[in-house]
Amino acid sequence: MNRTRVVIIGAGIIGAACARELAVAGFDVLVLDRAGAAAATTSHGEGNILVSDKGPGPELELAQLSRRLWPEVLAAVAGRTASPQDADPVEWDPKGGIVVATTAEGAEALLPFAAAQRAAGVRAEVMDDDALTTAEPFLTERRTAAVHYPDDAQVQPAGAATALLADALRAGARLRTGHEVLGAVTRGGRLTAVRTVDGPVAADVFVNAAGPWSAEVARRLGVPLDIRPRRGEVLVTAPLPPTVFHKVYDADYVGAVGSGAGDLQTSAVVESTRAGSVLLGSSRRRVGFDDRLRPEVLSAIAAKALKLFPSLAGVHVMRAYGGFRPYVPDHLPVIGADPRLTGLWHATGHEGAGIGLSVGTARLLRELLTDSRTAIDAGPFRVDRPAVLGTGTGTGTPTVTKEGP
Repeated sequence: MNRTRVVIIGAGIIGAACARELAVAGFDVLVLDRAGAAAATTSHGEGNILVSDKGPGPELELAQLSRRLWPEVLAAVAGRTASPQDADPVEWDPKGGIVVATTAEGAEALLPFAAAQRAAGVRAEVMDDDALTTAEPFLTERRTAAVHYPDDAQVQPAGAATALLADALRAGARLRTGHEVLGAVTRGGRLTAVRTVDGPVAADVFVNAAGPWSAEVARRLGVPLDIRPRRGEVLVTAPLPPTVFHKVYDADYVGAVGSGAGDLQTSAVVESTRAGSVLLGSSRRRVGFDDRLRPEVLSAIAAKALKLFPSLAGVHVMRAYGGFRPYVPDHLPVIGADPRLTGLWHATGHEGAGIGLSVGTARLLRELLTDSRTAIDAGPFRVDRPAVLGTGTGTGTPTVTKEGP
């Protein structure tokens, strides 16, 4: 019996999750990446798995699905590893999140937002001052409201992607790194192969999971896709004694996530890692693929973090890093078949939420590919919606080879 051949373009967290989901389901999976696995956007994130920053709607539904799936997926992966004594690369930490308002205006926005989330099934617990002090004793005393989200979690992003990809390989998937997609081979309006420097790679289905570079991949395959890079930076402190016990962020973070502005936006996001370092974020700005670290951006991030945790003043910062996130103007991922080119599918556009949404995206993709009933409504993520059918970020003309009539 012939298995459906799937080529996944991109070996970041989305591509890895899709590869695992499809390989375990019996598809013949090949993952292509122009560099290495988890080498780009995935390795430049914080590893957040959040429901706290999403209002009622399709993205929250996808986040809730993913949050339910993450423990199941990790348990299945752990059950197939060679040795129970192996080091845990994923670093799953269901630490929960706390959103803090530090102004009257912030409280006026946060509390109704949390109430709407509760109506949509999110656990969002208003905290009094004593409970907040107990949970985060080093937090600023200048706070006007706080909401606890027990279901927020964190993973080590590159470790999580590697674990998912390794499980896909155990299930029969293959990985080829250093294979950049250069163009398309089509026959009768169907994508039959992608061209690489080592020749064409044929399949029945092709999944564009190239993150911020998805628009360029789509352009090379002959269709426009409005996915844009949006840059973010993070500061990493030297290891500290226990100081931050949850993911803690200022209430204005939600507004920054949902904004479409291209200029710099920063908000305080503070959390510890298992190694003891504290991650300080976050920033958002649209600067194309300019990867230079800007001192003024890092200073703004640090200043916001100190407003939440004044005790961090004087703490040494070991390093800073930045990465590009795949931004869509309507802030929804793109998941599903491309009606303009049969055989092409997309799983991209998650911006900064790709780690958290990855396993839900993979499940939705598998359900759509098999024409099964989907766990959530996939309609809002369709490719042929106005926000997605833009001109993309690539330049030049598509590189398409026609095969046959």
